[in-house]
Amino acid sequence: MADVADLPRILIVDDSRVVRVSLIQHLKGQYEVREESDGEAAWQSLVVDHSIRAVISDLQMPKLNGFELLERVRTSKLRRLQQLPFILVTGEETEEERLKARTLGVSDFVTKGAGSAEVLTRLNNLLVLNSAQENLAAGREQMVHDPVSGLFTRKYLELQAAQALSHSARHGVDVSVMVLGFDGLEGLRERFGVPVADEVSNRFAKMLAGKMRQEDSLGHFGAGQFSVVSPGTAAAFCATFAERVREAVEVARLSVQGQSVALTVSIGLASVPTDRVSSAGALLDLAGERMQAAMHSGGNRTESGGILPATRPISIHHALELLAANRQSPVVPHLPSLVERLLPLMQLMNQELNLALPVAEIERFLSERKSQNN
Repeated sequence: MADVADLPRILIVDDSRVVRVSLIQHLKGQYEVREESDGEAAWQSLVVDHSIRAVISDLQMPKLNGFELLERVRTSKLRRLQQLPFILVTGEETEEERLKARTLGVSDFVTKGAGSAEVLTRLNNLLVLNSAQENLAAGREQMVHDPVSGLFTRKYLELQAAQALSHSARHGVDVSVMVLGFDGLEGLRERFGVPVADEVSNRFAKMLAGKMRQEDSLGHFGAGQFSVVSPGTAAAFCATFAERVREAVEVARLSVQGQSVALTVSIGLASVPTDRVSSAGALLDLAGERMQAAMHSGGNRTESGGILPATRPISIHHALELLAANRQSPVVPHLPSLVERLLPLMQLMNQELNLALPVAEIERFLSERKSQNN
């Protein structure tokens, strides 16, 4: 015989001790039983005891009758109670009362005096059905959301992209996707371990989620890689957003286990109708291939299939952010263009503050450089 602690727990509610004992005898050996003598006490037990798998309740009881207990269970904010198998023990109830119970969400009825076989059969069938429904719900949830990060799964993103493509075909609007991956992920994993690296990825994902539109979908693409599906977004606007994300990661000051870590991402873009693809999966894969191309080209860049250059001049504000993060090397290639944009400011500083900055020499340098480039 199974240990009582391993048996499913059933709550029996009846103001008659004789009825409760009779039901307990029917369930003995297959179920562990908890009993209450009124509906209010039963409700308190249901709230605090998460192990209760089903309820067998009388209809006529003090404090809270069977109808009231059933209604409270089905309207509870607790999802486990909303779906809990609930059997009413009936005697001389009218068809109208049975209809009321069905309307409130009763799972089944057992007549008073029913034998063990009938009680066990009805209860077993309900628990099997409830278990199947729970497994189905869990399967759907896992298909939609990653259990650790809470982000959409790649499979669900493909469904979202497919819906967006269908809408695009009907209404002629653009659909863009981008795939982002951490540069040097393996090095991060070797340095801090896989769990820490994954936590860093999830922190990045939360930052990314805060920058997206409500209609965009963010989910996993691969290890340390994320994808965004953007319905109604043209490739050029998606590329602009991608660059903002790339720059935000580039200047972020991330502390991992007390150490400062510099991170960069590579981003691949794909869009319809610009890119000719046959399916939502192909659109995501194309963005993923472009992300890999960006990584192999040195990383910390966006590859958009020619829609926009993989790199673009950085702003003065972004250059200052990089310097504040002690990252000079990304700024160096852009120094001439930064100086050219700062030249009017330096001229004003000379004029108003008498600083004697070598503006003429800087102008000559820029002129010679422009001539060489031409």
